[in-house]
Amino acid sequence: MLPDLVPVAPGLRTALSTHGYTVDGVRALLGNAAHDALTRGEPEAAHRATRDGGELGVVVRLLLLGATEPAAAVRAALGDPDPLVAGGLLRRDGAGFAAALDLRPYADDAGPGDADDAWWVVSDLDTPAARQDRDHVTGVGGASLSLAAAAIRRPAAATLDMGTGCGVQVLHASRHSATVVGTDLAPRALAMAAATLALSGVDAELLEGPWLEPVAGRRFSHIVSNPPFVPGPARVDYVYRDSGRDGDDALAALLRDLPGVLEPGGVAQLLGSWLHVRGQDWPDRVRGWLPPGCDAWILQREVVDPAMHVGTWQRDAGLDVSSPSARAQAGEWLDWAAQRDVEGIGFGHLLLRRTDSEPVVVVEDLVGDSAGPLGPEATGWLDRVDWLRAHTRDEALLDATLTLTPAATLERYAVPGPEGWEDAGAAVTRRDGPPWRHEVDEPAAALLAGCRGDLPLSELLALLSFAHDRPYDALVDATLPAVRELVRHGFLVPAQGPA
Repeated sequence: MLPDLVPVAPGLRTALSTHGYTVDGVRALLGNAAHDALTRGEPEAAHRATRDGGELGVVVRLLLLGATEPAAAVRAALGDPDPLVAGGLLRRDGAGFAAALDLRPYADDAGPGDADDAWWVVSDLDTPAARQDRDHVTGVGGASLSLAAAAIRRPAAATLDMGTGCGVQVLHASRHSATVVGTDLAPRALAMAAATLALSGVDAELLEGPWLEPVAGRRFSHIVSNPPFVPGPARVDYVYRDSGRDGDDALAALLRDLPGVLEPGGVAQLLGSWLHVRGQDWPDRVRGWLPPGCDAWILQREVVDPAMHVGTWQRDAGLDVSSPSARAQAGEWLDWAAQRDVEGIGFGHLLLRRTDSEPVVVVEDLVGDSAGPLGPEATGWLDRVDWLRAHTRDEALLDATLTLTPAATLERYAVPGPEGWEDAGAAVTRRDGPPWRHEVDEPAAALLAGCRGDLPLSELLALLSFAHDRPYDALVDATLPAVRELVRHGFLVPAQGPA
């Protein structure tokens, strides 16, 4: 039977708010050390911190720490537990009650931060046994947080969260979108999402069905999706991760279909995984999936070998990777990869924007940790692509006045030589956002230093031509491609306003 917490949501929300079962309230009760330990999967310090926590301590132990609490204590904290048992949140355990679902506070930085603005997310328990269920609904994890951090937060008329799961992306979209639709193939996921939204006071439309079928004929200005993207054999072991299609075929098909549900200028942002096949260039494989009439930014964050890929997802499913059954499954998966000449599996972010202009397609690696969420960078990327499109002609770019971002850093490096350190080169990096890095020579470094917003690029290049005794035309030909890349990566900003 599916859980149904919508009828009890108003009273449960009041109880959770009253006792301070919020992100800030739980952290204040546990303290930083115990909270950090719990984040690492070490619960004992958190149990100790709740001993004198009153009714909030009861709620934290019951819903967050997996403890069985006495019936009287549960009744005092949450009211009559029978409706919560009937709704699927609690189960009877001897003389007390234990959680049957995961219910935890959640928040972002965009809301007012008061008690009326609190969010709660409902999902299946995050235990090895629960994760092995085919219809397991995951909670707030690394993938959902990564997508939320990458999402563009500009005002939108209508946002679609395809494959909503427990509804995390719908919560975020409700901050900036007039209407939000969440879809999922799994009825259990939609039940969790309905509970999440009801408890969080968020209104959205939830529809059942695969991929884009539930919204056929509709158009959205923003789409976010954490689809079942794990490449593997054409089967479904776990609904949340397996598409049922071979390899990365499902992602390829989804990308081709997205323009049909995007408004002109609409943006889709997805997490995805793609195969690195022996003898094939992975960027070319992914470019081959892209539909016409769309700008695209494909950002690969990591690549793992097939053995790491299989082991990671087996552990994610709560399997004992050394058990005979898990080893047999891993063997089948690795045989599948070997038969298809798979050398690695890439993971990253995909951004598409429907456009009537000549599409801009960029496929690149992003190595290292970002200094902030990817969302502002994605927003900036779209704006900078528009600006570069308006300055496609060399003459237009030469007439532009540019400013070097204050977040830029010039790094000079040296290598050991016969007489000590020898200069080996220089590079510019950004201290905010992604760790982009561009190698520069001395004329390029001088050009960047001269971009102060007061001289057009043509005049700066004329000065450099004279100072370095280089022909102006040759300097222009060598410099403009690099300038375009530096604009695209946010190092150079149009002086008339942010790119």
